Amino acid sequence: MLDGIIATAIALKAGNYAASLLCLGGPLFLAAFPDADSKIKKVAKDVAILCAVALPVLVALRIGVRSARISGGGLEGMLDPIMLQIVWESPLGSFARLQVIGCALILAASAARHLSLLVGVIGITIIATSFATIGHSLGEPRYLLAPLIFVHILAGAFWVASLAPLYRASREADGVVILHRFGVLAGLTVPILAIVGLAFAWCMLGSLPLLFTTDYGVTLLIKLVLVAGLLSLAALNKFRLVPSMIHSAQAAGKKLRRSIAFEALAIGAILIVTAVLTSVTTPPVNM
Repeated sequence: MLDGIIATAIALKAGNYAASLLCLGGPLFLAAFPDADSKIKKVAKDVAILCAVALPVLVALRIGVRSARISGGGLEGMLDPIMLQIVWESPLGSFARLQVIGCALILAASAARHLSLLVGVIGITIIATSFATIGHSLGEPRYLLAPLIFVHILAGAFWVASLAPLYRASREADGVVILHRFGVLAGLTVPILAIVGLAFAWCMLGSLPLLFTTDYGVTLLIKLVLVAGLLSLAALNKFRLVPSMIHSAQAAGKKLRRSIAFEALAIGAILIVTAVLTSVTTPPVNM
């Protein structure tokens, strides 16, 4: 049974995941589509900037809630200097520091006229790396889990951050070009996400039967089902809706926007399940 503190921790973690993916995925989208319409690029940039501002707030709240969980003192625990110091020196503190540094660099890159690409790449790398310093990625074999989570975050960020600009592209006359090119890139991203996700799951579970007989395995199975549904929507977009925009842009565009909205909902559900997975369940290999 989840109490209020744990439920708040899960909500903040899911929000942190979403903001992180959008923050580092926006620059990836801009790099992949430098010749996109300015209105489409503005959507990706604005979302990335908004999330770069929100991320430090979310990680600060996560530190406070973690302090409250440790102390068992509710709001007072969130402000307890000793508990906060303990959390700050924990993996969550390291994660928070990397997240804030990465956000600062991405914000600097969005405002700078020179070296903005290099600064942005460094910011993206730091935020993606932060996920290898926390949670189940600290398990064994660490040498394998860390790079797996890094690649998983980058691939997932590109996908997630592309939804808003693609939604906008579906309203533009020449948006079908961007949508088609994204479909080609998605054809590379999907196998990466699948392979990395399965490899990570194997490292955490150790055997297939544990997927059905442990809390961690069942939660992971729910996540895999949601991901499968998301990939099905992506296939629908790529193979039916996008090509049909050439002949009937208005009707196909409306269906595509509806499909993208469902994708966004599926991603939200996946992030919540992931937050539960890393908050209230333990991988069998760590038991």
